[in-house]
This record gives sequence, structure tokens and C-alpha cells, in this order.
Amino acid sequence: MAKPIHAMIRVFDLDRSIDFYDKAFGLKVADRFDFDDFALVYLRAEESDFELELTWNRGQAEPYSHGSGYGHIAVCVDDCRAEQARHAKLGFEPADIKEFSRDGALMARFFFVQDPDGYKIEVLERHGRYR
Repeated sequence: MAKPIHAMIRVFDLDRSIDFYDKAFGLKVADRFDFDDFALVYLRAEESDFELELTWNRGQAEPYSHGSGYGHIAVCVDDCRAEQARHAKLGFEPADIKEFSRDGALMARFFFVQDPDGYKIEVLERHGRYR
């Protein structure tokens, strides 16, 4: 069976994106590969082998457009309210916290924040299936 190992996004300002993902989610550079025309940077959290691959193309003159196909990346945290407040204090402008319930029970508590390139990240509180 296949094991997911990474997701890739294209970034306009590599240093700004590395800084954002470190401050927002504690993702650290696990590897970096520089080529003539582009660079690949793999970010990873301590508690997971799954990585976020940042692809930076040298000479990209304009930020990337996401079109109609991009959805979001999701992470989970212990305390959604504390994390949303921390993101706000860092100036990341997180959205309001939302809650979904099913059959009278909490299904999910979450908020969204955007990275410097406009990619949406869903921040879910650890609960139920979101672990």
C-alpha cells in the first residue's frame, strides 16, 4: 500500500515562506536542494515524517495563481483557540474559529490561515478523526 510522504506547493519568496511555516506550525527545513533554475525545500515537524515541499523557481516574476483546483493543507493542534490567538499575535490574520457538529456532538473545531502565497491552511483541534 502507498504511504503519503509529501505535498508540494510553489512559492514566490522562499525565505518568507520558510519563516512563515516555521513560526506558524513549527515546520523546520529537513532538506534543501538547489539547482540552476529552482530550489526544493522540504519542511517537516518533529512528530511526523510527512513533509511539505516548497518549490521555488528562480526568475518567477509574478506570484502564482491557484486557479480553481487548490483546496487546502490541514494540520492539527492541541488547542485551537490558543493557536488562533498565537497566529493573530504573529500578524498572520487567522480567520474566526468555526465548529461543526453532527448528531449533537462536536465533529470539528478549526480556523483557516493563509501563507504568504495565499495557500490556505486549515488548523484543526485534535479531536475525533483529526489526530
